[in-house]
Amino acid sequence: MSKIQKLRVENVQVSIFTKGEEDYICLTDMVAAKEGDARPADVIKNWIRSISTLEYMGTWESLYNKDFNVVEYDHFRSKAGVASFTLSVGQWVEKTNAIGIFSKQGKYGGTYAHRDIALEFGAAISPLFKIYLYKEYQRLKEVESNQFNLEWDIRRLMTKVNYVLHTDAVQKHIIPNSKFPEGKQWIEYANEADLLNVALYGYTAKQWKESNPENTLKGENMRDYSSINDLLVMSNLESINAELIKRGADKKTRFEYLKKMANEQKEQFAKVDMVKSVKKITPLTYVDIKEMTPEQIEEESKKDILEANKKNLSDFNKKLKKGLDWNRKENKS
Repeated sequence: MSKIQKLRVENVQVSIFTKGEEDYICLTDMVAAKEGDARPADVIKNWIRSISTLEYMGTWESLYNKDFNVVEYDHFRSKAGVASFTLSVGQWVEKTNAIGIFSKQGKYGGTYAHRDIALEFGAAISPLFKIYLYKEYQRLKEVESNQFNLEWDIRRLMTKVNYVLHTDAVQKHIIPNSKFPEGKQWIEYANEADLLNVALYGYTAKQWKESNPENTLKGENMRDYSSINDLLVMSNLESINAELIKRGADKKTRFEYLKKMANEQKEQFAKVDMVKSVKKITPLTYVDIKEMTPEQIEEESKKDILEANKKNLSDFNKKLKKGLDWNRKENKS
């Protein structure tokens, strides 16, 4: 999965293209910080043709790229330093199979380089710019880390209790009437889990595993790739289903109601920014962490989440009560 983010470095907006777990910084954007009116393409070409740049990129590729063509690299390196020698990013990539730098077309187009290489290019702009770029990049990573930590906390806090309630309801109200022999009654737990999966995601755990064999081998499951909103909805569905099981609702009735509530909840949660590990100061700066410990950041975040969702959760509880009352009346008639 790829995404584009923006950094502001010395009043210059720089794009960061994230592919998988690696960040590539736009060299074309960085050129705007260089004094003079040189064209970005010319600045990049002059930089890439120098022997010091080629040696650095060649070393980087040798470390991280098993398909790097060393023979072609040596050919370029032997010509570096000669006044007539020219080299474009496209030629470098095509001849050496390089992965550390590339050109991107379309929106946010330009020349992008792996963060390690981009920082070296920053020195060609100015030593001061390189330092500022490094600091802003580190700040971005700290913000992302805070968001991830908070997301993990939300998963842990919102799912632990409701998961126990759900399995407890299955154990007390479904297992005693199970048609599966002893030793196979775990299937009931799996069936109820998939009832929730289909209501929310539209597919079972088995179907996800069959479609994602590589992720399955890593021990990952569908919830590892869920959004925070989906995880919160799943947590709610667990508590709803537990209550419906206690009230004796049949599986068909429970599924229809769970699917309806899943859709309503996703629509409601989509209106709220659930990731509040930060308070946005500007579109690019989420939180001033200089004077705050990670514990203080998370404490403030939890307050924000509770405040932001107070009304939504209140409305949800009213709908839940109304739905359960409706099921009970239907069973009496």
